[in-house]
Amino acid sequence: MAANEAGSATLIDQVTNVSDFIWGGTWNGETLGWLSIGGQPIPPMVIILLGIGLYIMVGLRFYPLRKLGSAFKGLFAGRKSEGAGEISPFAALSTALSGQVGTGNLAGVATAIALGGPGAIFWMWITALIGMALGFAEGSLAIRYREKTSDGVYRGGPMTYIMMGLGPKWTWLAILFCLGTLFSAMVTGNSIQANAVADGLNELFGIEEWLGGLLVAVAVFVVIIGGIKSIGGVAEKVIPFMAGAYIVMAIVALILNIADIPATFGLIFHSAFNPTAATGGFAGALIIIAIRAGVARGLFSNESGQGSTPIAHAVAQTNDPEQQGRMAMLGTFIDTIVICTMTALVILTVQGDFTGGGEAVKHAWESDLEGFAMTSGAFAAAFPFQIFGVALGTLVASIALILFVFTTLLTWSYYGERAITFIYDRIPGSTRGGEKVLHMIWRVLWCVVIYVGSTQDLTLVWRLGDISNAAMALPNLVALLLLSGVVFAIAKGDKTAGKDHHADTPEEPNEY
Repeated sequence: MAANEAGSATLIDQVTNVSDFIWGGTWNGETLGWLSIGGQPIPPMVIILLGIGLYIMVGLRFYPLRKLGSAFKGLFAGRKSEGAGEISPFAALSTALSGQVGTGNLAGVATAIALGGPGAIFWMWITALIGMALGFAEGSLAIRYREKTSDGVYRGGPMTYIMMGLGPKWTWLAILFCLGTLFSAMVTGNSIQANAVADGLNELFGIEEWLGGLLVAVAVFVVIIGGIKSIGGVAEKVIPFMAGAYIVMAIVALILNIADIPATFGLIFHSAFNPTAATGGFAGALIIIAIRAGVARGLFSNESGQGSTPIAHAVAQTNDPEQQGRMAMLGTFIDTIVICTMTALVILTVQGDFTGGGEAVKHAWESDLEGFAMTSGAFAAAFPFQIFGVALGTLVASIALILFVFTTLLTWSYYGERAITFIYDRIPGSTRGGEKVLHMIWRVLWCVVIYVGSTQDLTLVWRLGDISNAAMALPNLVALLLLSGVVFAIAKGDKTAGKDHHADTPEEPNEY
């Protein structure tokens, strides 16, 4: 037993080192001389993500910020289908949001504050604003380059715009993206989500985690058996309602504490640029730690540049890449600037009876609470009256988590399905019938992993999540950079910008 524990500890240490290198630029907790400026480590993934995002934002002439108003107006038009595809543009946005809105919005925000202090929220905002440019690029390319199967089903994503936009010589990049997607799907899209929903069911109803995992696995299977149309139908109904209800509750909590809001924003901005080590309920607030926590959790939440959301946007019933690009960038804004900000402000503002380091503290973020417990504790302090022995705030936060995570499990099952299908289609002799068999096997496997993941310790899984997100994002970011000229042209109204690389093949989708 001791040997197993030592081995596990060693594995966690190794995974942590890789995660810290990717997102923090350190190894074994130490700054690397060749990867630092003035003694401060340079996080490789942060530089790549923000660098490419900023390049696209400038190339778009800040289109996402200039067109934000028209994007919101387009929400109503997006309910109507005006082109080829599988589901309405609004349903595609809801599906993408159902994958984006999950533990990152409730537990991930709390984790960012715990790791990087209140200043991490500022860097989460910066990630989201720049991420809107990446979102537009992904959504527009998803419609500009998408495939159609022999029986008329539309689908796409980074693997498709790599093949059709860059050509067959880049097949290796598309496969690399798919492998990263499978890794990320099983870790962040499944295990972390399944564990969170099982914990929520246990806290609310006293259901054992294994049983909660089983119930969720069955419910997920009932939906995903119908494919993307079924997933989109559920997402279109659940996400707008639950997101709206959660935002309203957060606003009410903040109104009850409105006098403290200015101090909260002051705390966020001060902590974001405060170079001194912090004390209290979080592990340091050096600028680099705040940036690393904010960007990593920001990406985990809104998935901008990761390459997941364009898989959902590719099935929208529209022939206008620019329209769906605006939908995609709106998803990033809603996920992080709206929902994550509501969570952060409640955690940082609401006062209650909390304990941190054996002493009484005023706020949840200063306490010993971690992850979702921190978010739930803050809402419970805002709405303490009991319903069936549970504080109203805890009830609302827990129900929101359960529904958000449930829809995330639905959407990420489709993302993983598309990745494994693309790899299968590279095998000579692959057929549409073979795809359908593979889809059924994948859906069953997905639900088995939900059941297993619901009872696992997540110390290792969260760190693996940071690595898997980067493994998925890197190939996609390379593609976005190479296709940036097409994106810039689409933003100017050119619906057919860029070259088309097609080749008749006996395997699906028969065009590359």
